[in-house]
Amino acid sequence: MSGIQDYLLAFVIGGLLCVIGQLLISLTRLTPARVLVLFVTAGVVLTGIGVYEPLVKLGGAGATVPLTGFGYALAKGAINGVREDGLLGALTGGIKATAAGVSAAIVFGYLTALIFRPRTKN
Repeated sequence: MSGIQDYLLAFVIGGLLCVIGQLLISLTRLTPARVLVLFVTAGVVLTGIGVYEPLVKLGGAGATVPLTGFGYALAKGAINGVREDGLLGALTGGIKATAAGVSAAIVFGYLTALIFRPRTKN
């Protein structure tokens, strides 16, 4: 595929995932935290049954950056961990696969808190 087509597919797929999340928040009584858990769990389940991988191949970052992508990374890591280390890999594989992303979120969150003045909502 051409570069522009890759960008458009990533935008459309990522946008659709975000629209689904916004609809869940707006049209149901689900809190944003529950939608977060639902999306991560959906990413794990859809990866486990082999449905999410084609979406990742089609949408690239549009499918891997949203929360469902985190679930995808957890599941892929656990699957690869089982192949490499057996049953123990099911527990450690997902952590290894997502460690860089979690670490980056912590570091950038900390830096943001240092640069800006965090405060609680009223």
